[in-house]
Amino acid sequence: MRREGITPMLLILPALAYLAVFIGYPIFGTFQLAFTNEKGWLENFRYVFSSKDFQNAFLNTIILGLIIIPVQFVFAIMLALLVNKKWKGYQSLLYIIATPLALSDVTAALISYSIFAPNGYLNKILLKLNWIDRPLYFFGYLFKSREFLVVILTEVWRATPLVFVILLAGLQSINTEYLEAADIFGFSAWKKFIKITLPLLKPSIVSALLVRTLFAFQIFGVVWLLAGRDITVLAGETYYWYVFMNNRNIASTYALIIAVLTFVIGWFYIGTIRSKHLEEGVRS
Repeated sequence: MRREGITPMLLILPALAYLAVFIGYPIFGTFQLAFTNEKGWLENFRYVFSSKDFQNAFLNTIILGLIIIPVQFVFAIMLALLVNKKWKGYQSLLYIIATPLALSDVTAALISYSIFAPNGYLNKILLKLNWIDRPLYFFGYLFKSREFLVVILTEVWRATPLVFVILLAGLQSINTEYLEAADIFGFSAWKKFIKITLPLLKPSIVSALLVRTLFAFQIFGVVWLLAGRDITVLAGETYYWYVFMNNRNIASTYALIIAVLTFVIGWFYIGTIRSKHLEEGVRS
């Protein structure tokens, strides 16, 4: 009995050691640095929250999330519905859509820069077609709105496949008998989508939105490489304070704020899912 009780603990011991060393210790260090200041243990948070840079970074992060996530969801569900029909050649389209999953955010940003740079592919094509007289500029503080647009396009292209894969898996798990029954009763394609596909796809939708929303608060590489501090975001400010300002305390404060925000959002999503399932269970 003792051996049977010890064996499971021994099996999970490497995983616990990994979590303690590579996750637990850094989290503890982040808390320690964030709450360490000669003027008081909350002084770092007072400084950050009163900073104009933090307010701009927080606002930009929220705006990017509010734009990127809905656009990605719409594109992902349209592509998932298209691929799920399994028409001839759908596998080729599936590979094309999923290709950006193999790219890091740094690689995606560099590809976007090679397209939208003054001597990039877009300007070369437009100049060759005589549609413009001189190159269009997308980068620089004077072209901040265009930088914002390029960041959005890059993130939509880079991360939509993640949402797409989750939704496609959800679509393929739906029992086709429901849709066949709907055809017998004369449901239109739109009515089948609203009344059958969408409700059955709800768990996958919530999972995709949860993952994408959490990642949206950690957006960094694409923004930093394409816009630098022209467009400040929370993760970018963390990097800036740690590397350029050499202030680990403020950087840890930013990191802790991001962690709390992602935890709150995750808790909200999970709480919402749980409450809805409980309501449905009571009704049934």
